[in-house]
Amino acid sequence: MKKTKTTKKNNVKETDFQKVANKVSLITIVGNVLLSVVKLLAGMIAHSNAMISDAIHSASDVFSTFVVIIGIKLASKKPDKEHPYGHERLECVAAIILAIVLLFTGLGIGMEALKNILHGNYSELQIPGMLALIAAIVSIISKEGMYWYTRYYAKQIDSSALMADAWHHRSDAFSSIGALIGIAGARLGFPIMDSIASLVIFVFIVKAAYDIFKDAMDKMVDHSCDEQTEKQIYDCVMKNENVLGIDLLQTRIFGNKIYVDVEIQVDASYTLQKGHDIAEAVHDDIEQNFPKIKHIMIHVNPAKREN
Repeated sequence: MKKTKTTKKNNVKETDFQKVANKVSLITIVGNVLLSVVKLLAGMIAHSNAMISDAIHSASDVFSTFVVIIGIKLASKKPDKEHPYGHERLECVAAIILAIVLLFTGLGIGMEALKNILHGNYSELQIPGMLALIAAIVSIISKEGMYWYTRYYAKQIDSSALMADAWHHRSDAFSSIGALIGIAGARLGFPIMDSIASLVIFVFIVKAAYDIFKDAMDKMVDHSCDEQTEKQIYDCVMKNENVLGIDLLQTRIFGNKIYVDVEIQVDASYTLQKGHDIAEAVHDDIEQNFPKIKHIMIHVNPAKREN
């Protein structure tokens, strides 16, 4: 006998999910536009390639945030006939696109920096002005603030795309630290440090792209929950005194939601109605204790109660 039920999510919560994501995204878009313009002007005026590279990185954040908005909007669509399990994986697609954008942004910065380093004629490299140094400090503070702001709300609504965008901000903060070191080194008499800083920025960007891509792919291929979560689900099921044991417990992550399949043992002498009621109670216990779980399938197996 099987008891299958899909948890019903409150429409207000789904609406709040999209509203929060849009609010965070719009605020960071405005911040990144202003920051990228400031850094670009500072880089051009102060003759800093590292700061210009950093400005390009910030500009890419604007595009990536638009991808987040679109991805979350599509992922929030209700299940339909063609997609009965919902559209949550579209948020993972958005995160993968962000990773690719980050990768190509980093490659462009890295290639330009490597060309300057291999050129060898360092005396021709211009020493960055003080304006670039100030812009780097402003960028570090601003981007780290955006990271913590976006990360907070990404955790609140459990959004992988928004979390990917948060790490995009953090990678920009790291790149600004690299730019700051490079600009300071160049001003101390080592012009090549500006290009070396751009190369370091490239490494940080590629690492962030890899982490985002890996996390999104794990969610795309039905990765199981961590052992701790599965143990908590197991304990929740076994709290029911009518459950004699568990023959099977499987979990899979679908986008930012969890699907659970459980086979429980109940007394073979129970009626069909009794077995159904036990499955219903187990289902409700799981649903109440694990809000991330979207779908639960419970299969009831007959068993003899030990005396």
